[in-house]
Amino acid sequence: MKNSVVHNPMFFLNLFGKKFLNTLQSFGKISLFLVFSVAGIFTKKQLKNILRHVYYIGVRSISIVILVGLFTGMVLGLQLYYTLVKFGSTGVLGSAIGLTLVRELGPVLTAIMVTARAGSAMTTEIGIQRITEQIDALFTMGVNPRRYLVSPRLAASVISFPILTALFDLVGFLGGYLTGVVLLGLDSGAYFYRLQSSITLVDLNGGFIKSVVFALIVSTACCYNGYYTHLRADSFGAKAVGLSTTTAVVVSCVWILISDYVVTSFLM
Repeated sequence: MKNSVVHNPMFFLNLFGKKFLNTLQSFGKISLFLVFSVAGIFTKKQLKNILRHVYYIGVRSISIVILVGLFTGMVLGLQLYYTLVKFGSTGVLGSAIGLTLVRELGPVLTAIMVTARAGSAMTTEIGIQRITEQIDALFTMGVNPRRYLVSPRLAASVISFPILTALFDLVGFLGGYLTGVVLLGLDSGAYFYRLQSSITLVDLNGGFIKSVVFALIVSTACCYNGYYTHLRADSFGAKAVGLSTTTAVVVSCVWILISDYVVTSFLM
């Protein structure tokens, strides 16, 4: 019986088809979730909620963004210096650091850091509200839970991510300056000249486009997993909230990297 199942091609076809349909259904649900959440932004009395979440997602993430940005710039300066010195091209250190931060590392690392700090909190908070039936209570009182809980977080993420990315880039430039100029003795004028001349408006726009895409991915994935915590088949209650949070962070980070490649391929 076992061998007949293994050698039956229809068994594997049915298994693959089921997985494919489940994945397609999940993408459809997430897409509708995003569309309805975006539509909920443009309703009355949302400004106060949006500003409250901008403070939580954006302002309270400044310290970790500054810390990571500073040491990222310092590490880049150190590694790139000892690579460029082999070719006698240490004068272009500013260009290398600037383009690396603006095009790639700034948006990506900012999104990952905010996912770890604010995204996980979004999933946990909404998940707890779901399992304690607070979301059901909102629906009973005639309040749209998605518009009240998800839409402000989505708008706040779109506002906060580009600002945090710009801050990350600026602090990263400073970190590269500390390593390249202060520690390794490069000329400060050459560093800033290369930094300024190499970064164009196209590079800046590309980085900000990525940050907006990452904001949509992170806020949608985290809110979606929290909102539908009660539908998890592998657990329930507090354990479901923990698993939903883990899933949201992992999925967000994976899709940040995937979308980074996709957006880069379109912008190149």
